[in-house]
Amino acid sequence: MPAVLRICGLTVGAFLLIFVALAPAPASAARDAGIAALQVALQARGLYSGSIDGLAGPQTTLAVKRFQRRAGLAPDGRPGARTRKALGRYGRHRLGSRLLERGATGWDVAALQFLLGWHGFPSGPIDGGLGVRTEGAVRRFQRWASLKPDGVAGPGTFAALRRAPPRCPVALAPPLAAPVEDPFGPRGNRFHAGLDFVAPAGTPVGAAAGGRVVFAGRAPGGWGKLVVVAHARGVRTLYAHLETVLVRVRQRVPAGARVGAVGSTGAATGPHLHFEVRLRGAAVDPRGCLAGR
Repeated sequence: MPAVLRICGLTVGAFLLIFVALAPAPASAARDAGIAALQVALQARGLYSGSIDGLAGPQTTLAVKRFQRRAGLAPDGRPGARTRKALGRYGRHRLGSRLLERGATGWDVAALQFLLGWHGFPSGPIDGGLGVRTEGAVRRFQRWASLKPDGVAGPGTFAALRRAPPRCPVALAPPLAAPVEDPFGPRGNRFHAGLDFVAPAGTPVGAAAGGRVVFAGRAPGGWGKLVVVAHARGVRTLYAHLETVLVRVRQRVPAGARVGAVGSTGAATGPHLHFEVRLRGAAVDPRGCLAGR
């Protein structure tokens, strides 16, 4: 029987599965906040059921054509001025054309919500309405960007959102050997701020890097049993929905140390690990520090 080649303790098959799952999205997959706002407008009309992902794919183009036919416009699939006007309040106001505060609705609000998610501050549903949750996300982002945290999106906030999203500045190891079912990014009309590793209940979960445990136990909300580890340079890693927690607050853990086991506690529909990476409070795409290092 041939020997099984292993890399860092993993079989080649398992290593490649993790590598592919964690590989960053290709640069050509450009996300556009305007396309996301268009998708929100089409969804509100019952014509688009895909993810609010900011990608001008065939499903979005088909939905535009269907709307244009319904509105008596030439069905060219391009969201021009007449198409946006026909979309009503969801098609009005380009991002940056006005101040945005609680109660605002429109194309620009949807674009704002989309950009907040990519910059690490998801605001709940991406629906084109600026409610309490979006206002709170704006405040948190403003604080992170060293702006006045007044919850009103103006020129300074828009300028900060035009910059590239933050990236993790330290190298991390995968917390377990398992496929990623849900990556960082849009999921339906919300934003998924981490990676979901699917594995059987009880699968060991290791610390992605050495650090100090700052939370260990059952967390409020949908986290279930949660461990949070603080690392260098303002980075924290979060391990959620655990079946068991094996560390305590203030404990120092080396990279790979077992912090818990996969479970389905909290708002989980089945056993998996929800893994997040935060940089000074902003959720960053874990694939940027788990792949290519």
